Amino acid sequence: MSSVHHKSHSDNHHHGLPDSFIHLLNSLLRNPSVVGAEHSFFRVLQRELEERGAKVTWYEGVLVAQGNDPHSIMFSAHIDRHGLVCTGPNEFQYAAFVSGARSDLLGNSVSEQLMKKIVERFSQGAVYAYEPWSGAYRGQGEITGTYICEHRNNLIFEVAGLEHLVAGTPVAFLDKLKITDSALVGQLDNVLTAAALVYLFERGFQGTAFFTAQEEAGKSWRYLLEWFRRFGGSTNQLIVVDTSPYPDFATAQLQHLVLRNKDANAPFNQALTKKLVKVCKKHKLQVQFKDEYVESINEQRIARGEEPASLGSTEMGRIIAASNGLVDGTTLQIPTSGYHTMEESAPLESVHAFLTLLMALSNLKF
Repeated sequence: MSSVHHKSHSDNHHHGLPDSFIHLLNSLLRNPSVVGAEHSFFRVLQRELEERGAKVTWYEGVLVAQGNDPHSIMFSAHIDRHGLVCTGPNEFQYAAFVSGARSDLLGNSVSEQLMKKIVERFSQGAVYAYEPWSGAYRGQGEITGTYICEHRNNLIFEVAGLEHLVAGTPVAFLDKLKITDSALVGQLDNVLTAAALVYLFERGFQGTAFFTAQEEAGKSWRYLLEWFRRFGGSTNQLIVVDTSPYPDFATAQLQHLVLRNKDANAPFNQALTKKLVKVCKKHKLQVQFKDEYVESINEQRIARGEEPASLGSTEMGRIIAASNGLVDGTTLQIPTSGYHTMEESAPLESVHAFLTLLMALSNLKF
């Protein structure tokens, strides 16, 4: 296997998570991966995966890492994070809207409500620019203001210190992993579960892990489906991993892990979902079904005369809906609070449970 040093449990600090996993997460978090400009992050991942014995292949929008038994189990994590992109001299826009072509120029407008939310999340903070291909550092700046441009119906950020950038340069939020007594904190979506999949290879994982680009722009499922159309056999039981938002940390802590029977696009594979439930029970892990949670909240909302919330759209649901039976599967998510902010918090117990479950599903000892 690989030459990576396997740390024993005695090396674990108070957080109860393997040191090598924390070290890896920290390192990946320091490498930028703004939605639409993930190429340099794929390079970083390729190196980390190959060092751990994985066979790595790149395709448009997806990096595929495989062990010796690639069809035994398949996981997928998206690797893009929110950030900005330079769109003109000293002009910066929200990368997910630019990458997803979701501004009024194309008739598919982003709702005012969503823009206001984003303004609140990212109205200040340190950012840095990088070359999208090499990842080379291009300077640091500070967000000084945000406004909605009514002509373009898009979100414009004012950034001091990056006046020299050319259009197309991605700008990432400056971030470092923080570990509290109860949580991992940072811009975790979705570098957290991606780090877990890399860590699996360190522990001898032999299946397949997909790392997808542009999930935050709603495009990643297409890249994944292309791969399955090229190489997929008849049974493609895929488990898509991600973080899942809750209104506050106490609510996120009420369960170890989050499963779904379905999302807004499609029902998920029942047998695979049941298998996850069974393995969770065996390891005494509490799970919540996100669709059931949303539906129970919606009953209350409708009773109060409010609009029901959406069941949410996942990469998995989109693939199932579009693949005519070629790809099927389910999701596994880590509950977090502070979703899509620099302070997204994942309970330590949930992260531990997540690693436990991945190892159990892959027939590895944790």
